[in-house]
Formats: sequence, C-alpha cells, structure tokens
Amino acid sequence: MPDRRRFPRHAVTAGCAVAVSAITLMAGPASAAPNPGAVASDQHAAQSAVSVTKPPPAMLEAMQRDLGLSESQAQARLANEARAMATDEKVRTNLGDAFAGSWVTGPTSDVLIVATNDASKAGAILAAGAQPQIVGRSLGTLTAAKEALDRVGDAPASTPVWYVDVRSNSVVVLSSNPAEAEAFIDAGGADKSLVRVEQSAEQPQTFYDLRGGDPYYINNSSRCSIGFSVRRGSTNGFVTAGHCGRAGDRTTGYNGVAQGVFQSSRFPGSDYAWVAVNSNWTPRPYVKGSGGGNVTVKGSNVAPVGSSICRSGSTTGWHCGYVQQLNTSVRYSQGTVSGVTRTNVCAEPGDSGGSFISGSQAQGMTSGGSGNCRTGGTTYFQPVRPALSAFGLTLVTG
Repeated sequence: MPDRRRFPRHAVTAGCAVAVSAITLMAGPASAAPNPGAVASDQHAAQSAVSVTKPPPAMLEAMQRDLGLSESQAQARLANEARAMATDEKVRTNLGDAFAGSWVTGPTSDVLIVATNDASKAGAILAAGAQPQIVGRSLGTLTAAKEALDRVGDAPASTPVWYVDVRSNSVVVLSSNPAEAEAFIDAGGADKSLVRVEQSAEQPQTFYDLRGGDPYYINNSSRCSIGFSVRRGSTNGFVTAGHCGRAGDRTTGYNGVAQGVFQSSRFPGSDYAWVAVNSNWTPRPYVKGSGGGNVTVKGSNVAPVGSSICRSGSTTGWHCGYVQQLNTSVRYSQGTVSGVTRTNVCAEPGDSGGSFISGSQAQGMTSGGSGNCRTGGTTYFQPVRPALSAFGLTLVTG
C-alpha cells in the first residue's frame, strides 16, 4: 500500500541545488550558484558547434554494461553521435519537405544515414557528411498517416503503440490482436499502404510510484524523478513527467524540505510538467550519473534513431540503451500520449520524470514503458523541447 508518512520540515541555512537527475538533490552553499552566462538563452537553438569532451567514467561504465561495448567503442560512439546530432539538425532544415528521417548505424555510430524521397538531394546529403538513402515517402507523409491514427481517440487495449519507423519508411502499429489493429487503422482513415502491423505483447504503463522513496515527493505521498533544471525569467525550477502531478500540487525534496509547486502539467496527450522551486533550491546543469558522478547538460540537440542514450531515475539509477523510434504514440490506461521517443532502456516505477540524455544533450523525461531492469524492457520518454516551448522555459546548461 502507499507510504503516506509525512516528512519533517526544517529550515535550510544553505541553498540547495536542484540536481537534474532522478537520484538525489545535492545540497550546496548559496555562493555556488551557477554563472547566469552558462544558461542557454534559447531552448530551441541547436548548437552548431559540438564540443566533444571526455565523458564521465560512470557513463562509459554504464554503456559498456548495458550496450556490450568496450570502453573505446563507447567513447567513439559518443563522439560520433555528437557530430551526427549537429549534422542532422542542419540537413533536416536544408531538405525541408524532402526529409524522410535519419538514423546512425555501425558499432560506433560512425555513419549517419539521411533518407529523402527526392533523389536530387543526394549530393547535398553527401556534402554534409551523411549517407543518403532514397525512399518512397517523406517524413511529412508518414507523420500525417500516424497523426490520422492519433485522432482516433482510444485505441484498443491490444494495440498500445504506433510510430513512424524511418528505417522501413512506414508507420508501424504494435498489437497482440491484428484484427483489432486493422480496425483501428480503418477508423483512422490512414493510407493502409503506409502502415504495417507487427505482432507484439507489449503493454506500456506509466512509471508512477505511490510507495514513497526519493528524490522528490508530490503532496508528501507519491514519488517521481526530476528531469532537467530550467528557468522561466527569474523563476527556477525543473521539468518532469506530466502524470506525476497537476498544477497546484506541492513537492518536497529528497531531504523532506519544502521544494516547490507544479505550475502546469499536460497528461494525457503529452506527458510533461514543470515545477517552480522556492529560494532554498538552486538549479544546476547536471544529470546524476552512475556512482554519484554528475553529467553536465550542454544543450538539447535531438539524437537520431540508433543513437546511444542513458537514463537516470530515482528507483533504478543509471541505465543505457538505444533510440529506437521518434514520434511514437503510446496508449496508457489513463489515455494516449503522442510524440514520445521509444528506447530499449529499462525503467521501473518511480523513475518517471527522470532524465534521458545522449552524450551531453538533454533528450527528455521518462514517461512509461514495460518490463523492468532485471529482465530488460522498453521505455518511452517525452522529448524535452516541446515542454520548454509550451511553458516558455530555458534549459539550464553548463
């Protein structure tokens, strides 16, 4: 049953740092507040120059453990993926309506493949340093077909996931009952030549924990995980999952100290929220890595399909995997959430809201999934950029 114990409230004499992770909030002196110049001025701006710094040992260890890589392979992947993110951002803009998706491939992500339905764009893709792949449909065409399914409303319980699969240049619907999946597709009116059904027993659920723990609590009861530190004007706070709380819900930190208030929350449909914190808490540009080390957030460039990605959560800590699909729709018992990213990273209840990061680039907040970290699983995250845009927030970077 839920742990509804009340936590002691006591004065804090030194400022506390809002660690942008799911494991803990690091207390620190008020004088250690970050330099305002380190804060990103525009959450939408993709950084054109990507600095490849040596990753923290804990990140490399987790990638070796979870992805089966050697240390040198993990280092090479991170360097290649940092470059791929910057290249992908430019090529996506340059191709416009002819863009059909992108993904990295190879043991060390050394090849960025960019798909297009316009063969005349192949030269521009090569010139940008990527490998072109000519396909029959643009990403816009596939996205329109997926959005037709999104508008159906409640999908059958047997059909909980659908997404644009850029590798196969199609929309994929996962279902344990193909007949019900076909009826769902018919109801959406999507072009059936663009959609394929895959047999799947997957049943995602939100990672929401009513048993208490750490690192932050909602109304002294349920527990979720911090995503990333943000600012809105002079107000400090953090983003997290929308299903963790509603506007007006109060939060306390890992130490039982009053922390903040949910300002706005969106779930279902999307799955993001932001919490404004009081003056005792200072935002830091960190995600808590394995073994307690901090991973610095430097931006929010979107990682292409196939990229390695790691997650930090207050229940299971630090785990890594790969980006499988962008722009996925997931049917939870509470309703459908669209626009999330599908990964093979594991997660468990209480990890909700926690950070997904690729290299130094913030990706999103844990939404839900299936499986666990003992046998493996599938986890979906809400991309961070839509949350920043919707609430007028600025990501705190270092």
